[in-house]
Amino acid sequence: MAELFYQGHASFRITTDSGCVIYVDPYAGKGYDEPADLVLVSHEHFDHNNIKLVKLKKNGKIYRSSDLLVNGEYRSVEFNGVQIQATPACNKNHPIEQCVGFLITADQRTIYAAGDTSKTSYMSEKLANIAIDYALLPTDGVYNMNVHEASECAKVIGAKHNIPIHMVVGDLFDEKIADAFQANGKIVLKPGMKIRL
Repeated sequence: MAELFYQGHASFRITTDSGCVIYVDPYAGKGYDEPADLVLVSHEHFDHNNIKLVKLKKNGKIYRSSDLLVNGEYRSVEFNGVQIQATPACNKNHPIEQCVGFLITADQRTIYAAGDTSKTSYMSEKLANIAIDYALLPTDGVYNMNVHEASECAKVIGAKHNIPIHMVVGDLFDEKIADAFQANGKIVLKPGMKIRL
């Protein structure tokens, strides 16, 4: 069964049933020892794009926001049985033309990695109509929406499970913010924890 390993901040790793390894926003924590099939970078801030941490497999691919958002078009790609759809991500600290989130579908599971964002109309207009199994939402309240807005977004999106991430500036995890996040199917992951998808 596929698994998600949380490294902290906005960094996590997905391993599919077939052994496809996907890193999202490499920067924080440990667990970069498995060579990658895919690396997804939501935007080019230093705390999301440290691809030097990851060793690519021979045919591995790196997709940056600039690869998946071209002339206002949010693109999709398929690789090793994994479907990646770029989604809007933006706020006052993250220009909409430079940032994306990701819908990642593998092993009949769909994960929404919101990227650095605040609430967007896309969440209610599109995501609410998609069967999302896991939504990972930023909650720091400085560079992104705060935990209360993230809780509202979770309700709008309606994923089966919701995971607060990107909790506090300069640290990998914050217990108080995790506790304050309110959402159906809430899962709190501390750095180094993994779940079966």
